This record gives sequence, C-alpha cells and structure tokens, in this order.
Amino acid sequence: AARARSQRLMSDPVLTIARNYLDLTKPRLLPMVLFTGLPVLGMAAGGWPNISFTILVMTGIALAAASANTLNAYIERDIDALMERTKTRPLPSGLIEPRSALIFGLALGVLSTTLLYAVSGAASALVGVASILFYVFVYTVWLKPRSIWNAVIGGAAGAAAPLIADAAVNGSIGAAGWTLFAIVFFWQPPHVWAIALYRKDDYRAAGIPMPPEVIGDEATRNRIVWYTAGLIPVAVAPYFLDLAGPIYFAVAASMGGWFLYRSWRLFQERTDEAAQGVFRVSLVFLFAVFLALLVDLMVFAI
Repeated sequence: AARARSQRLMSDPVLTIARNYLDLTKPRLLPMVLFTGLPVLGMAAGGWPNISFTILVMTGIALAAASANTLNAYIERDIDALMERTKTRPLPSGLIEPRSALIFGLALGVLSTTLLYAVSGAASALVGVASILFYVFVYTVWLKPRSIWNAVIGGAAGAAAPLIADAAVNGSIGAAGWTLFAIVFFWQPPHVWAIALYRKDDYRAAGIPMPPEVIGDEATRNRIVWYTAGLIPVAVAPYFLDLAGPIYFAVAASMGGWFLYRSWRLFQERTDEAAQGVFRVSLVFLFAVFLALLVDLMVFAI
C-alpha cells in the first residue's frame, strides 16, 4: 500500500507538490501540538465546548504551528542541507523554492491569526502570533545557533498550544493553560538532549551548539536525569490543582517514574542505544499523560 501510494504521488504532479508543501510544515509534529492543546478546552471551560468551536480552534492552532515550522524550515534550509536526517527535506533537496516556502509560511500565519480571531477573539489570535514570532526569531534565529540553552528557552514555543486553547475559551490564560504549558516546557529539554546524544555528528556538522558538544556527554546525561526528576512534580500538578482526577494522577506519576528510570539507565549505561530509549520513552510519556487528561475529563464529565 505504501509503495502504491508513493508511485501515485510520483505520477501526479499536483499530489507531489501538495506533499512537498505539507512536508514543510513538519506534519509528524502537528499531532503532538494538537494533542497538548485539546485537553485545555475541556479544563478551561469546565466542560467541553461545542464541536464546531473545538474543531475551529484546533485548526487555528495547527495552522499556527504549521506556519512556525515552515518559516523555521525556510530559515534553516542551509543548515538542514548539512545534516543527514534533514538533507532530504523539500528546501535543501530543491523540491521547493525558498521564496515560495516563505510566502507559504507567512500565508499560514495569516490564516491562523484570522481564524483564531474570528472564532474566539483577539486573545487567542495574539498568543498564536506570539508563538510564531517566538519560534522564528527567539528560537530559530537567535538561540539555536548560539546557545546550548536553545532547547530550554525555545521549549516555550513548542508548548504554546495550551496557552492558545485557554485564551480561546476564556479570553485570558489561567491555571489550566499555564500548567499544561509547563508540562511540555519541562518535558522538551530531556527529550531534545537525548536526540543530541545519539545525533552528535549531525549537530556538529551543522554548527549547532548542543550540550554533548559543548559540555560533554556525561554532563548532558546528568542534566537529563535532573530535568526528568523536575518534570514529575510538574506533571502531577494538575491533580493537586483540581484540574484533573485520580486517573490522570496515576498515569502521570507512573509514567514519570518510568521516564526517570530510563534517564537514570542512560546515565549508567552511557550508550547511544540508551539515549534512543530515553527519546522513545519521552514520546510515550507525553502521549500517555495527555491521553490520561482526556480520559479523565471524559470520565468525570459523565
């Protein structure tokens, strides 16, 4: 089936072009963005809003993330050409012209802002714009090529979906938005640093300062352990703030313990395989925690 789909894309230039533009938005990251924003709609509203509002707000959030990712790809096209895992992306491989990618990214940002403003007002639209600008200028242009703190401070952009969702519901950002923002914000450094450990050559070739290259592997593993340990109380905070129930607490606590255990194993084993294991567990952790939030909200809404 995958081969047939690939052959159809190659034989249909319209589908090929559409797929190349879709790849600019880094579609594998978009489900995570939506997944982290969705629970806030129920938490902030004290019950699920109507389905059309939910779909439109989620679409606005997806467009904002797609805009930020596309503009990031435009700015980093030369760096991407130097890295094994990114050199086949549409821009470094010459499948899309840089000017076309820039226009596409800006258009997505305008669509996102317009949609969020029309559906839920100025607050969510402004937070959406701020998330795009932060990701493009603070993270991509300033931090990433200059500082090993890029994954820490830049994590704010990747955690913006809960803030946009909360602002869409309430016209401001409350406890639900900030708490879920904090979970993604503190989750991102150990997730990214695990990748940096087993992708050192890629980052070195691109000249991106990551902790393994600057402070060494041992110090990076140590930081992963400490950040993962710090993530656990943040992850269980929704329960103690009466934003989630016991189902969520059980999942967040157990998954946080597993994440910490694998981080400690990485500190002991010092192998690329252990780093890849932490990376995979970090993804499972985030998925499980936000799925538990959704289940918890649905169970206690009945």
